[in-house]
Amino acid sequence: MDNTTAVIGLSLIRQQIHEYIVMNFLFDGSVNPLDDDASLAEMNILDQTGVLELALFIEETYGVEVDDADVTPENFDSVNAIAEYVYLLLANA
Repeated sequence: MDNTTAVIGLSLIRQQIHEYIVMNFLFDGSVNPLDDDASLAEMNILDQTGVLELALFIEETYGVEVDDADVTPENFDSVNAIAEYVYLLLANA
């Protein structure tokens, strides 16, 4: 895989994760954009149930299995962290 493909793939994954979170977890009517580096836990966007819903979305959307041991803040605390995690899962599939 060349760098162009990698950038496009990661960018698309990031966009899809961002859109899913905005559509499913931001119900406050806020017009403030979601920063892809922001901590979803610290901003009270994702709780434990939300993380499980997001893991299910990832499994269904990308055809990968999210291992319970992978559901960590390092992998699920920001849009960018989630996108990178998914990208690595796909690259190793």
